[in-house]
Amino acid sequence: MPICEADPWRLQYFANISCPEHVRIPTEDSDAYLWNPSHNWIYDKLRIALSQGLEAAPHGVPPSRYPVFSKPVFNLKGMGVESGPLRSPQDYESHYRPGHMWMTMLHGEHISTDCAVVDGEARWWRHTTGVPLSEGMFDYWIVHAAARPQLEDYLGRWLRTHMRGYTGLVNFETIGGRIIECHMRFADQWPDLYGAGWVEAAVRLYAEGLWQFDDSHRRDGYSVVLFGRHGHRYRHPPKEIVDAVLRSPSVLSLQNTYHEDRPPEAHAMPPGGFRLAIINCTDLAAGSRARRILEKHYPPHQLFLPDREHSAVYSA
Repeated sequence: MPICEADPWRLQYFANISCPEHVRIPTEDSDAYLWNPSHNWIYDKLRIALSQGLEAAPHGVPPSRYPVFSKPVFNLKGMGVESGPLRSPQDYESHYRPGHMWMTMLHGEHISTDCAVVDGEARWWRHTTGVPLSEGMFDYWIVHAAARPQLEDYLGRWLRTHMRGYTGLVNFETIGGRIIECHMRFADQWPDLYGAGWVEAAVRLYAEGLWQFDDSHRRDGYSVVLFGRHGHRYRHPPKEIVDAVLRSPSVLSLQNTYHEDRPPEAHAMPPGGFRLAIINCTDLAAGSRARRILEKHYPPHQLFLPDREHSAVYSA
């Protein structure tokens, strides 16, 4: 298995891919941190902010103005743990935490960007935005076919300045065109939406230091999510429902994103709900219809569903 994947529901994207035995490609930040000691400083969010000239400091140094955004300096598990705005000196005092930081409050579009890098030079980009549901949950993500030249120029210059010597995949999280997080990995939720041959190209990047991928047929993709409510124990859907989802037109894959044999509280989930499944597809309406098929497996009172009366997706 060329990709070191912790989540069994994502192994489907990497099975039967040829890879040299010595090559290790991380999908977890903890692995990326250990395997890239020369560049693992990028997991220091305070250093990331300061590298861009943003106002930032550790808790203990009070902000000169408000609001600011507060978060842990290091958080290799993600999920926005203990992060949020501080709007006043009283806010700052009541939310003081050792090991946390504050930074300039950024505004604008929140974008996740995967990038293939060769010796600090960007060779390939793909950008994703999410449609929020509530409380840290997303209804679906859009994996955009379109380029973002201004953002790519900014991130490319940052890479050339700070990541010389690094070859591999990088994931950026940006708000308003500025980096809030950087990861030495890719978003393993939707590699099938990047197109045929992408995983093989990623393996060659790590094995040979070359990026060769025919991206001329890229198209918009969608990653549609089904959420349940916290406080329940869930079972995976039976084969007949899984098969019905996968037979749906434009559906590429289905991930049942939890372990049946582990208690719900052992899963890292957003505060609003428990992620049950992800459906990757090339047509949003088709993906939403496939989600409705999957819903039939779960008691309605256990599901956390989007407001269909106001969603154009469900009118299709």
